[in-house]
Amino acid sequence: MPVETWLLLGGGAFVAGFVQGLAGFGFGLVAMAFWSWTLPPSMAAPAVVFGSLIGQLLAVRSLRHGFSWRRLLPFLLGGLAGIPLGVALLRYVDPAAFRLGVGLVLLAYCPAMLLAAELPRIARGGRAADAAVGWLGGAMSGFGGLPGPAPTLWCVLRGWPRDEQRAVFQSFNLAMHAVTLASYGVAGLLTPQTVPVFSVVGAAVLIPALAGVHLYRRFSDLVFRRLVLALLTLSGIALVVAGARGFW
Repeated sequence: MPVETWLLLGGGAFVAGFVQGLAGFGFGLVAMAFWSWTLPPSMAAPAVVFGSLIGQLLAVRSLRHGFSWRRLLPFLLGGLAGIPLGVALLRYVDPAAFRLGVGLVLLAYCPAMLLAAELPRIARGGRAADAAVGWLGGAMSGFGGLPGPAPTLWCVLRGWPRDEQRAVFQSFNLAMHAVTLASYGVAGLLTPQTVPVFSVVGAAVLIPALAGVHLYRRFSDLVFRRLVLALLTLSGIALVVAGARGFW
């Protein structure tokens, strides 16, 4: 790969690592804003999964606040069921169409939530609804290394305290990335060419991810909720641009 591509790879991992450390999610969405312009999907998706996994492991201590197996388990079970579908689709579905679709959903919903005086609360559905959201996140993880948007937005709409939100979607992302990376290996998507890519991504993530985790405690519940929705909106813009470019 040319030098410019390596610089873009490292720069994208640096910015994405900070965002993930701060918000507990968003590595793949931010990184794809950089990498989708130059890296092929077969290389970008494993790089996203690997970088996000490193960032999640660095921030794992923050999960002790608000962690609950009872709340997390439906998401995990649904996500594990969705990963095989996503890995299978990676070989057949147009990645540009996937990015464009996800981006449009985020752009339609998140700005409306940011402008709302009071966020709606979803109390119905119970564990079955949580598992369905987890299944969607698992499928998106297998396809593009993007398990975060669905459960993150769902946790916000559930109205849980920020520590409980973060404990759910960050633990979910950590588990989905670990299983997805193993699935990529089984499917033959991890090749010798991914080794230097993983090395650059891993090195670039370390410091910014830890800095983001340190700053996390400085935010109130309201600021944190707005931050989450704002990041999802920006991610939606990036995905729409990347998806539209793929069609062109």
